[in-house]
Order: sequence, then C-alpha cells, then structure tokens
Amino acid sequence: MAQTKFDKQVEETAESVAFGIGRFLAGRPMDGGRKTDATFWRSGTRVLPKVEGRVSRSSYRAGWKRLTFRVSTLAVIGAGGYQAGYVHQDATVATAQEIWANPDPALAALEQTGIAAASTAAVGTAAYLALTRKRRELMREWVLPLHEALALPLRLPEQTDPRRYLHIPRNFSEDDTVIRVDVPGRLDFSKDLVADIIATKLALEGVTFSWHLAGRETYVTVKKTRKPPAKTAFKDPKVREIVAAAKESAPVIGIGSAGRIIAVDLDAESPHILVNAAPGGGKSVTLRCIACQMLHHGSLVFVLDTKRISHPWASGLPGVTYCRDIADIHDQLVALGMEGRRRTRVADELGIDADPKAIGPRLLILLEEVNATMKQLARYWEKIRESGDPKVSPALDALNEILYMGRQLRMHVLLVAQSATARALGGPEVREQFSTRILARYSVNAWRMLAPEVHPAPKSTKHHGRAQVVSGGYARETQILFFTEAEAREWATTGKKAAAADGPAPVQLHKPPADPLSDTRPAGTGELPPAPEPSANEDRPADAHNLAPAPAATPAPPPATPAPVDDDQAVGLREAAEHHLPDITLAALRFARANDPGFPASVDKRGAELLYRVGDLKKWARNRPRAATGTTDLD
Repeated sequence: MAQTKFDKQVEETAESVAFGIGRFLAGRPMDGGRKTDATFWRSGTRVLPKVEGRVSRSSYRAGWKRLTFRVSTLAVIGAGGYQAGYVHQDATVATAQEIWANPDPALAALEQTGIAAASTAAVGTAAYLALTRKRRELMREWVLPLHEALALPLRLPEQTDPRRYLHIPRNFSEDDTVIRVDVPGRLDFSKDLVADIIATKLALEGVTFSWHLAGRETYVTVKKTRKPPAKTAFKDPKVREIVAAAKESAPVIGIGSAGRIIAVDLDAESPHILVNAAPGGGKSVTLRCIACQMLHHGSLVFVLDTKRISHPWASGLPGVTYCRDIADIHDQLVALGMEGRRRTRVADELGIDADPKAIGPRLLILLEEVNATMKQLARYWEKIRESGDPKVSPALDALNEILYMGRQLRMHVLLVAQSATARALGGPEVREQFSTRILARYSVNAWRMLAPEVHPAPKSTKHHGRAQVVSGGYARETQILFFTEAEAREWATTGKKAAAADGPAPVQLHKPPADPLSDTRPAGTGELPPAPEPSANEDRPADAHNLAPAPAATPAPPPATPAPVDDDQAVGLREAAEHHLPDITLAALRFARANDPGFPASVDKRGAELLYRVGDLKKWARNRPRAATGTTDLD
C-alpha cells in the first residue's frame, strides 16, 4: 500500500523530532551542521573549511557546555510553569482575572518596572564598557591586527574568531607572561614566517618560540628570554663600573635586553632628550640619572623646576643653579640664550678645527613639567610686558634658540612632559629637535605623536623603572639606572670640577643672588652683556683670542664723579632699573607693579609709558615687602 502525503509528513516530522532530541541531548547545534572543530568535551578554535555565513560564539563551545545551558534553561522554565500552573493555580487564575477586569494598576506597575529595567540596563552597560575597556583596546590594537596578518599564512577561514586561537594576555609585554597561538594541525605553513609575523605585529623583542606540533593540539608559545633586568641599581658594583667607564658626552640611561648598555651620545647622536611619562612613570629618576653623571664630568646643570621639589638632591650642589619661581626661570632662560649667542660668536672665531671644549663647559638644562612651565612663562610675560616689547616671551625665544643650536655649543636640554604636544613645546618643528625620546607608561596616542616611525608601538608596561628609549627609528626596552638621592649627590660631587683650572675660564652665568630682586642685567633686552676685559698683568691661557702679544699696561682713568640725582625726577621703569635702582631688575619692577599693592602710583605718562618719581621708587625699594616678589625661597 503506497504511503500517502500525510503519512510522509508524519514520518518526516517524527524523524526531525527524534534527531532534534538527539542533538539537544548530545549538545550539538540544533540546525545539525558543524561550523567549528568543537567536540563534546573540547571547545573549538577554528572554523571548518567551506563554511559560509556568520559563525556565532555558541558554535565554538564544547558540547557539554551547550547541554548544561539547555538543561538549566528547561529546568527553570519547567519549575516556573509548575509553580504557576499547578501549585498556585487558583492564585494565578485570580490574578489574571483581576488584571483583565482592572488593567490600570498592572500597566502602572509595568511602566515603573520598565523604567527601572532601562535604568539598570544603562548603568550595567556603562559599567561593562568601563570594565572591559582594556580588553577591547587589546582586541582593537593587537589581537585583530595579528589575526589579519596570520589568516593568510595559516589559511584560516575569514569567519574565524581571533579570540579562539590567539591567547594574548592584557599584560603580554611583561617579563613573565606567555603568549599562545593555536595553529592548524595540517602543518602546511612556514614556521619562520609565522614567528616573524607574531614578533612584528606584537612589537616583541628578545623572545623565543616553542612549537608543540605532535598530537591533536598544535600550538606555539612565545616567551621573553632576553629581557632587561628587573632593577638596575647604581649600588651594584658591576653597574657602578659601567657608569664609571662611560664617555663624558654619553651618560648611561639604563640596561636593555641581553645586558646591552643603553646610552645616548649628546655630541654624536642627540643633543637634546625628551622624557614623556604619565605620573609615576619615573621622570625625575631618569633626569637624576643623567644629571648626576653630567655633573660628575664637570658640566654645569640648570634645574628649572616650577614644582620646586622635583630634585632636592641637586639643591646646593656645586655647578647647579636651581630656579623654582617663574621669574627666576624666565631670567635664567634669557641669560642662557645670551650665553648661547656668545658661544656662537666664539665658535665662529675659533674656526672649524677648534677644540669644542674651548667654547666653554658643557651646559645641561633640566626643564621640568614643560606643559605647566610654558603656560606660566607666557602669563608672566603678559604681566610684565610693556608697550614696545615683543609679544612672545624672550625666555621662550631663548629656549628655541638653544634647541636649534645646542649641539655645536655644548648646550643640552633635558625636557620633561606628561603630554609633549606640539602646542606645549611651541610647534612641531621644536619637537623634532629631540631625536632621542624616553617614553614610560605611555598611551597609544602619546606613542603615535612622539614615535610614529616605530610601528607597531610596544605595549606599555607598569614595571617600575621600565621605559622605551627611541632613537634612530628604533625602540629599545630599557631598565632605567636608579640612583638614590644620596648616591646622586655623592657621584655628582666626586668627579671633575665644573671649571677646570687648565681650561678657558667660562663666562659667569646668571645665578640667583641672596636678594631675589638684585640683578643688574635688564630682562628681555635681547642684547649681549659686554665681555669683561682682562687686566694687562693677568695670566691668560693661549687660545684663539689671545695669541697676539699683550699690549703695554695703561693706567686706568680716575672714576667719574656721578651726577647728582633729583628724587623728584619722573622716569620710566626701564630707566629706573638701569640708572637709579641698580639692585633691581626691570622684570622685577614690572612684576611688583602688577602684584604689589604698595607699588608707587604713576605721576605722568610719556606716550604709552608710565612715569614714576625716583624718590618714590627708592622708598618702595627700601621698604618693599618680601612676599610681593614671589621669590622668598631664595632669600
């Protein structure tokens, strides 16, 4: 008897139900098609060949996990239905009838429940995004680019989820982490090519690859072997020997992988160094490491520190000028700019074959927290600037001059910034003067801004003292050399003196005097001070300046009698600083006029310039309040 159409449908339905129950209990996909290599006991790692369309996450789960989820869901639904439809049947029916008769209370409760659910969902989504930010950044910056590079050599289907075969921890740049990559068991790929891609895309240095290709699970593990030391302390005798053997122009920055010494030659490689790090990244430790070595070899160090307490170890050391207030930092930069122009003239006179040491001692300028310092210098100049003065602070102009001409003049800037943007430094061309950059605890944006030539960016680490030294298009992972404050002072004071007795006498640079307002040099004039002429019987070294025989001594003319000064005379601040108040700078007078309420009132006006009585200015100078200067720490 032939089967009818209805009988065939019944048979097919029964067969589908039987297969569905079997798939349900076996933990297999309900559509019957396998899309990954997952089994009942093992999770999948890759998509099977010739699979088309999107592959869901559940396809990678092991069969027992799917079965557990299905049974648990059925148990919850069944228990709820049993309680509502059998145990509490009367209450369920009564509640349904009440809602049907009067739906308003139910709708109000449903509305409140919906609002609460929406609020909970919003808060939960925000919390989820905050908690998974690091993981999403890892996927976006590292895992997905590596997957795109490995898909072709490993012949992986494009639907493959990279999280299933790339096991990369968030702290994969740390010393003791292990990276695992599951590879196809068919082994039809080049191991060298895969290793090169992994090392390149993850910016790994000094790693080894261990291949596990036997059996069913085939994978490769990546570990660091040639890593920098966990800590590099100056008290270690071997480290002390390395520092003692370093060149005068190449202070040791730290130790890299495989024990390599990381140093930067300020004469041959990079005259200026930029240090960029987030708070706690070791900026002050890095500067202390370099500065104390420079002092050991006889350099002069100028610490420009608006934070005031960044380098207490250097305060009071011979050869160190420590400027804490913005007025002192302004004047010091102007003085250093004048010294740079003086050295330019000296280098021009000495010629191309002259000894660089004949120009003068090496100068190191430590500019702390440039983001805040630049803003304060601009605001300070706005306060003291008068009509006819340039709009840009002469201190900023002097800094730019030093950056552009520092190598030949033995003047070096060690600049510190939390975010070394072009705007903070004065333009992208200024930032390009720092061919060596030390980055620690950096963000992805900071790396792209400061070291775009090194791609991909090495993963930042929170290891104390660990940084990347970028120079010449390469990044070298380095453990920064650590000096304690006592060790830094001891090393700075036990080497060569700042001014050697057998060398040319350096120009006397500006140094904050005991009286914070006493400085006879006018600020911001842009002119070089006249060089003092040596006396006829003074011993002078034989150099390019004095190879000619000294002229015969001539008697000095008698000092001129100063003309009497009328205290009622009205003068401008520049004239007062130059002729009537020799112990106070023009910058200090302008600062006091803007901040000291007791400053004398003007009595007249000459064009745009305000005039003051000489007697009033002298009286104010004798009785001026110390706090009004803003420089009480130097008293």
